[in-house]
Amino acid sequence: MAERLVSTNEERATAFGYPEPPQPDKYSKCVHCGFCLEVCPTYQQSSDENHSPRGRVYLIKQAALGDIPLDEAVIDPVMTCLDCRACESVCPSGVEVGNLIEHARGQIYAWQTEHGRLNHVQQFTLRHLFPYPKRLRWAGKFLRFYHRSGLRSLAHKTQITKLLPQHLRDYEDILPTPSSPTLTTWPTVTSPQTAPKGRVGLLTGCVMDALMSPINEATIRVVAHNGWEVVMPAQQVCCGALHVHAGDRLTARSLARTNIRAFLEADVDYVITNSAGCGAAMKEYPDLFEELPEEEYDLATQFANKVQDVSEFLVETGFEPPKHSISGAVTYHDACHLCHAQKIRQQPRHLIQSIPGIQFEEMPNADRCCGSAGIYNLTHPDMAGKLLDQKVADIPPDVDTVVLGNPGCLLQIKAGLNKQQRHVKVVHTVELLDLAYQQESGLES
Repeated sequence: MAERLVSTNEERATAFGYPEPPQPDKYSKCVHCGFCLEVCPTYQQSSDENHSPRGRVYLIKQAALGDIPLDEAVIDPVMTCLDCRACESVCPSGVEVGNLIEHARGQIYAWQTEHGRLNHVQQFTLRHLFPYPKRLRWAGKFLRFYHRSGLRSLAHKTQITKLLPQHLRDYEDILPTPSSPTLTTWPTVTSPQTAPKGRVGLLTGCVMDALMSPINEATIRVVAHNGWEVVMPAQQVCCGALHVHAGDRLTARSLARTNIRAFLEADVDYVITNSAGCGAAMKEYPDLFEELPEEEYDLATQFANKVQDVSEFLVETGFEPPKHSISGAVTYHDACHLCHAQKIRQQPRHLIQSIPGIQFEEMPNADRCCGSAGIYNLTHPDMAGKLLDQKVADIPPDVDTVVLGNPGCLLQIKAGLNKQQRHVKVVHTVELLDLAYQQESGLES
């Protein structure tokens, strides 16, 4: 096991006086070479050095050394970062900018908590909604009622939705009618038709299960089709990714503990996820336990070593290429936390191109952030909107389907296409594979 760094009170500087500050060995790696400038979405939009990766790392270092206070000059650039980690993909020095940003946000969150400056809506959502599966299910029930009762139609006819900010109207237009959550409607264990190769645990997620449970269902079918037993531990909760991004490391750690216990007790060989953000967060669970007893750190590491994105899992363990042909022109969007954080690029493309009949076309700047970034599109709608316009412009004009691997990106790109009245489907990678398998089964029956 790698040596763990533990901060002492003496190491904590004036601006970062709370537990888990950014570590000197991480910010000292930056040599300010500027390779990150060309790939940073916020710098490209603003041309402001403070809103570049090297600028943010410099501000974090200065705050850590006590040369500048923890004020808006630090808070704004750190919180405006998308945490897309495109900078990490090009950094020759290996600076973990995402880790520095998340630890700096932990300091900001602690400071805002102490001084009563937290955003109350964000605080309610992260502390009192996402950690509680039952509350999320009730939110899903309300959305289903809103869609199916005629309330949504009435809201549009009476133009009440125009009272919403434009970016919220854009998302309301494309919100799917939520299906019943996978965790409560599917069996806890789904077995393959043949002797199982092993046992896989599925993180159902919060947004995914509340709004896009068909993607979870497709994941179960695809993994079981390829010979694996799929388990959904009932005790699992939100992965905590949104909390880490917001700086609420205390809640994130509590959620991580619950998931670690639930999946390790389920005795699974792998923990798979169909959400790029969730996968990246769970692979980085050990970071939440670096300053805690070694036993907890070791359990977090044991758990993290089992985590794989579903595309990564299928390619690495061996999947059955579909036999049924699906016609269509398809392109692929690289979700930031899949390609930059988890270094998963070729596996989804391999799955897509394994389907007979697919005409695959690479998207220019496929790995440029779409502006979703968790709830960034809600907290920074102007910047997110500019990035979304770029992303939609990059989608080749002759494709009929955009494939991707993250729920936030899916909703964001759908909203952008809808706004520009482009009739292009947006689907998860596993949905496309599931369609091929299902049509194959239909032909055989």
